[in-house]
Amino acid sequence: MGRWVVLAACLICTSHVQAKNVILFIGDGMGVSTVTAGRIFAGQQLGKDGEEHNLSFDTFPHLALVKTYNVDAQVADSAGTITAILTGEKTRMGVLGISPLAARGDCGAALDSELPSIAELAEISGKSTGIVSTARVTHATPAGAYAHSADRDWENNSRLPQKAREEGCTDIARQFLEMPYGDGIDVLLGGGRAQFIPNTVQDPEYPAQQGLRTDGLNIVERWLAADENRVYVWNRAEFAALPALGGQVLGLFEPSHLQFEADRSADKAGEPSLVEMTRFAIKRLAQNDKGYFLLIEAGRIDHAHHFGNAYRALVDTVALDAAVRAALEEVDLRDTQIIVTADHSHTFTMSGYPARGNPILGKVNQEVNQLFAEQARKPYTTLGYANGPGYVAPYPDLTEVDTEDPNYRQIAAVPLPIETHGGEDVAAFATGIGAHHIRGVMEQNKIYNAMTAALFAEHTSGQLSGEMKK
Repeated sequence: MGRWVVLAACLICTSHVQAKNVILFIGDGMGVSTVTAGRIFAGQQLGKDGEEHNLSFDTFPHLALVKTYNVDAQVADSAGTITAILTGEKTRMGVLGISPLAARGDCGAALDSELPSIAELAEISGKSTGIVSTARVTHATPAGAYAHSADRDWENNSRLPQKAREEGCTDIARQFLEMPYGDGIDVLLGGGRAQFIPNTVQDPEYPAQQGLRTDGLNIVERWLAADENRVYVWNRAEFAALPALGGQVLGLFEPSHLQFEADRSADKAGEPSLVEMTRFAIKRLAQNDKGYFLLIEAGRIDHAHHFGNAYRALVDTVALDAAVRAALEEVDLRDTQIIVTADHSHTFTMSGYPARGNPILGKVNQEVNQLFAEQARKPYTTLGYANGPGYVAPYPDLTEVDTEDPNYRQIAAVPLPIETHGGEDVAAFATGIGAHHIRGVMEQNKIYNAMTAALFAEHTSGQLSGEMKK
């Protein structure tokens, strides 16, 4: 078997069993308070009190608390965190796939500081790779699998400073096209069409909009031309018509991010759900007998929190839960590792002593709460934010306000244009091959070690990294 050595042993008693596949789920911004509120919300949607409900990953046998800080920040951003998770090295805020030796925006230093991602190692080893996201596929988390950039905002060429162009840096979308390892990403599904097409080309769904590229490069056309077995789709009907088996697939269903799950059914051209994209990606990647690495991101949990809208954050959390359930139905845990985690948290809070079964999006009932029985306090919501756009002064009377309305914005304690990330630890849940490596209190970059220990034979990841540097 050459250097790809599989050490056979029982699942429960060895750390040397090699997994064929690794699936990493990222709930972007899905901190512990979001998991708890999402669990209750999901249960209440099923007609239960909610507190006793379990999300699919609540039952995973291995669990850890994960430290999320970047090397230069107590409260992290998604670029620095996904770099830690996918390369095994913590780095600065705002950079992708490069070491902390390079400052944000320093193209020259970044070119000398690239870090190999687990997706790139998988491609070199002959495995297939996939990325599914409800955000733009050039956004920080999905781009962390294939791109190396001194600035996460360099998503298309128009965002590159002139100095960076002169020094040889390329934008993130182009790096997908020109990925030099293996045959490139095999399945890429999400949003971000505008990053891939020129500003002279109309968007197929929104004719009043054009692409964002100013270099004339149509990455979709160039990608298709490189291999006759490749397929591009941009709407739900085309996606639904794709066969389970076949070549590489690029699906870009919005010019920017996909719709929130709560709004997806109203989309003009239709978008596949996270569940549908997850099932499709697993079936396509499973064609490879050598296995695969698959990154699946519920990216819009984060965006809803930034907007101070708990309803959409929780609906997208439940959508992630459904995607994990779907993955469990599609794979064999005897040869697959699944990890569910978050890149960072938010300032999202759950408080106020509400009664058991109280609607999680509702108001605390002061009348039955003895702690406040003698005080004439205004009602307030169980869920809130420490900062963000929901700040109101003076504090309003919510008695007649429908706080369960999908568009209700929870009140924030500190006024900010958008709500920020939180800095506390997030949870990681794991099952399958090598899941026991997810335990205790972990540095975020150690998640990479857990995945590579499962996906590659002993010492192989180091050999592959060496090949990338040649």
